[in-house]
Amino acid sequence: MTGGRVPDPASSLPRAIWRGGGGIAPGRRQVAEETPVAFSYNRATLAVMLATPADLEDFAVGFSLTEGIVTHPDQIEEIAIVAVANGIELRLWLSPDRAAAAETRRRHLAGPGGCGLCGIDSLEAANRAPLHVTADPRITTTDIAAAVASLAPAQTLNAATRATHAAGFWTHAERLVAVREDVGRHNALDKLAGALARAGRAASDGVVLLSSRLSVELVQKAAMIGAPVLAAVSAPTALAIRTAEAAGITLVGIARADGFEIFTHAHRIVPAAEASRHVA
Repeated sequence: MTGGRVPDPASSLPRAIWRGGGGIAPGRRQVAEETPVAFSYNRATLAVMLATPADLEDFAVGFSLTEGIVTHPDQIEEIAIVAVANGIELRLWLSPDRAAAAETRRRHLAGPGGCGLCGIDSLEAANRAPLHVTADPRITTTDIAAAVASLAPAQTLNAATRATHAAGFWTHAERLVAVREDVGRHNALDKLAGALARAGRAASDGVVLLSSRLSVELVQKAAMIGAPVLAAVSAPTALAIRTAEAAGITLVGIARADGFEIFTHAHRIVPAAEASRHVA
């Protein structure tokens, strides 16, 4: 990292609080930071996102992968995290064979943290066909329940701020492998994608978990990292369902302690009695 100091992911700020039956009392609260983060490739800015200033190297790698700028982390020759006056710059240098891909995908994103498609300049780009996922594990119903239950206790930043989303990766053998948090749900998934890639882990043998609703850009990003099962605590959009169907992804939504709903490619989810075909 070069430049100034990257801000902490949360700040303690003053607030006044009222609870029924009493007066208004002063105090402080941990509040999530939301910082402009610019991505530049070979010195040309490609995108600006509003994000939580944490796990930024994971973010740089994951965004590059899920946006198709690189196909492997080795194609990123260098990453510099630079704190500047108005935010943070992630400066990436790509191998010559991927520089053209960055130019092709050039766009300027300056939108709210909840929007993963802000600034896309064509309908075709917003509705790009997803990659087709070929991994075909079998996940039991109790695995899905255990995976979803594991996510909330690992959301330490959200526990402090009540303002961030999380993306996690879970396997039957290892349980919760990694979790990343961010004010933007798509940013959290990018950070998870980067964390897995930097660890040399594929997403093909487990479940990608989300604390948010399932929107189309999350399905597109999951397809880019080859995730066969995507599960979230909230519901999917209709476009997310159609995209998951086309991508070959098993889409699980409204996953709570009392059950879940499967919207696409339900063959991967089997009753707990068929435990002999767990994921690795």
